[in-house]
Amino acid sequence: MLDETRTLVSRAIDVYVGTADAEWLAGLEYRLTEPLRVAVVGRVKAGKSTLLNALVGDRLAPTDAGECTRIATWYADGHTYRVTARLTDGESRQLRFTRDTAAITVDLAGLDPDQVSRLDVTWPSAGLRAATLIDTPGIGSLSAPTARRAWDLLIPADDEQRSADAVVYLLRHLHGDDVEFLRAFHDPVCGRPNPVNAIGVLSRADEIGGGRLDSMTSAGTIAARMSADPVVRRVVQTVVPVAGLLAETAATLTEREVAQLRRVAELDPSSADRLLLSADRFAGRAAPSLCPELGLDVDQRTALLSRFGLFGVRLATTLLRQQPACPASVLADELAAHSGIDELRTVLGSLFLRRADVLKSHSTLAALTALTRARPRPGSDALGAEVERISSAAHPLRELRVLSAVRSGWISGRPEVIAELDRLIGGGGIELAARLGRSSGAGRAELRGAAAEALERWQRRVENPMTDRQLVAAGRVVIRSCEGMLAELA
Repeated sequence: MLDETRTLVSRAIDVYVGTADAEWLAGLEYRLTEPLRVAVVGRVKAGKSTLLNALVGDRLAPTDAGECTRIATWYADGHTYRVTARLTDGESRQLRFTRDTAAITVDLAGLDPDQVSRLDVTWPSAGLRAATLIDTPGIGSLSAPTARRAWDLLIPADDEQRSADAVVYLLRHLHGDDVEFLRAFHDPVCGRPNPVNAIGVLSRADEIGGGRLDSMTSAGTIAARMSADPVVRRVVQTVVPVAGLLAETAATLTEREVAQLRRVAELDPSSADRLLLSADRFAGRAAPSLCPELGLDVDQRTALLSRFGLFGVRLATTLLRQQPACPASVLADELAAHSGIDELRTVLGSLFLRRADVLKSHSTLAALTALTRARPRPGSDALGAEVERISSAAHPLRELRVLSAVRSGWISGRPEVIAELDRLIGGGGIELAARLGRSSGAGRAELRGAAAEALERWQRRVENPMTDRQLVAAGRVVIRSCEGMLAELA
């Protein structure tokens, strides 16, 4: 499918030769060779930059309210360290920057942020090889120009190319702005919401339980409830709880911080509980009187809170109490596992990265559709027909289309039937075991048996005259998916 899409873009370049669109199409063709583009989006103070740093495994994006947080910033893997400003007048300018322990600090060299359409940060990083991450300004910002930046970047005019192939959307509660934005991030071909390229993240999940040790368990229950909500299912595939600050800190943990946390862990448990009753008590000047043996000054305790949050400090000290000799690397792995970032990476890999070619082709075909409709040329009708042929014939796109229809409520049936349909076409991941509802260690014989049973079951369902017409159409796609799995397992 990717090869067919690339060939179609090459034909489009010939059709639009001599026009301004030819150069744009060349960029579209090059985009098919690039990593998947994933935008991190959410409301102001949702923790977008912190989550991006956690995904990269390095503190690159500034998390304060500086000038650069008002500008969409693209973080991509590369051979050199470079920051480039893309200006609104079409020019580019390389900028000076510094890097300390906190983040990259960019010198805008007198540029007004409103003059900069985006910043491109090239940074050699294993965390950026599979996907280019886009840090966006906050939805719902008090500054109208800032608030429009994310919209203009991800939901451009009909005749422009959408910048991101997929979205990770951070939310605490589902606001009207959130639903409006995600509904607007739709499939331009079918013109309706397309949840298959969006994942929801219940951000700052550790704060939901007040920083208690069971906060992430409570957050997981809330995220599962949100994932099952029909309104949420129509705009995102799933919702994953993540403690972004803890995940970022786990990726950049230092031995010095572990030594400071170990001092808290060495306290008598009742004294440690009194000290960690609240953030104010832990960081306050009265803390030494509560625990004179602590030996950490105000600045050190404040720094620990800013890096770990109250939940992180409580969790880290509990883990160190259980494993007193635990080195920083082992503690970092434990903190990351408790933060939810590993689950998010698994979901991103299953729903986005392993579908990268499909999502890039999907974005490209949508862009070609928008171009041929907005500025038709001799030969553009044939291009439009070819887009329709590829879209209808490519089975991965048919799976995405059915998945979108299922999540949007267009296909109805018994809950267990719809759940199986969703799973078989890759709603929970495209791996064979995930599709067939088996454990990752299942053998080929077990998977073959499950696929054969599913195929027979759906063949009977499709042939049943009482089956709803929409479910019959979706069932034919499921049958093709089962046949493909059996062929792969043969």
